[in-house]
Amino acid sequence: MRILDIQAIEDIALGAALLGTGGGGDPYVGKLMAIQAVEEFGPIQLLEPHEVPDEALIVPTAMMGAPTVLVEKVPNGEEAIHAFNSLAKTLGTKVFATIPIEAGGVNSMIPLALAARMGIPVVDTDGMGRAFPELQMVTFHLNDISATPMVLCDEKGNSIMLDTVDNVWTERLARNATVVMGGSVMLAIYPMSGSQMKLSGIHGIITLTEQIGRAIREAKINRVDPIKTVLRITGGYELFRGKVMDVARRTEGGFARGESKLEGTDGYKSQTLTLHFQNEHLIARTEKEVLATTPDLIAVLDAETARPVTTEGLRYGARAVVIGIPCHPHWRTEKGIATVGPRYFGYDIDYIPLENRISNSRGGHQ
Repeated sequence: MRILDIQAIEDIALGAALLGTGGGGDPYVGKLMAIQAVEEFGPIQLLEPHEVPDEALIVPTAMMGAPTVLVEKVPNGEEAIHAFNSLAKTLGTKVFATIPIEAGGVNSMIPLALAARMGIPVVDTDGMGRAFPELQMVTFHLNDISATPMVLCDEKGNSIMLDTVDNVWTERLARNATVVMGGSVMLAIYPMSGSQMKLSGIHGIITLTEQIGRAIREAKINRVDPIKTVLRITGGYELFRGKVMDVARRTEGGFARGESKLEGTDGYKSQTLTLHFQNEHLIARTEKEVLATTPDLIAVLDAETARPVTTEGLRYGARAVVIGIPCHPHWRTEKGIATVGPRYFGYDIDYIPLENRISNSRGGHQ
């Protein structure tokens, strides 16, 4: 067990925004929520998975909806607590701890804010090791853990409890409810035992995001290349360098969907990179080849600072470096590819591990 202070929260927010692959919500909004909670209620306990009793009840908390909506509809902090308490009351059992459902700007911070306000620990585990746009896209689903009962709450005080036949139906019903409730809600979902969390979760994710965030923050102080530092820590690959020349973004069905185009610079001149996203970046390709696909991670970083840029933060003229990071092995199973591979999102592309694409590519280098 260790304590997370304000600096740790700052670093986790920065690192989680990178692993959020463009989605996961606004990191600034999430960071403010967590810091305010720590200042008012005290520091947060972070537990290693092995410190959790097998029979303990673990409940992840998160935001659901379009990140573009969250920027204008900032949570008041009570929605997540309302959802969490409602689910605990339904289950009739005391909740031992919470965890993030994904690594992402706001969704890594909501469990921290909730833990500080409720005086419970957070476990160093999540269900993705990155961010994905739909509720069944978690490693808990791959291990047949039910997403329900779950509770959604909005800022007006409305709440809905779902009990569904499977996790895909959970996504369909919750997504439609989210649209009706204003495009973003807070939720408590995937109640599970400590033993289920240990078996199905991706461990060490909060520590990894903290390491990434700290490295980006200290790179300028230590006068080292922040991009190379990030690639070293994550085992990632540089895919492209360029200037943002176009962003087509739309809010559709409770998601932020679209494409962005980057004009190549440095060693990528005369090339154009297209990024396809649904909340998170899903495909990166040039005119000639596919460079990376989901479930491997595709992140856009500021070319000078290596600070991650979300899909809603992409702006014309920004100079960026696009990197790819191999996903967790859980996602490279047959069920993992069926759940989050490129064909699930409607792209006529087979999943090929990032390392294999890079070894055959003309430009990618570590």
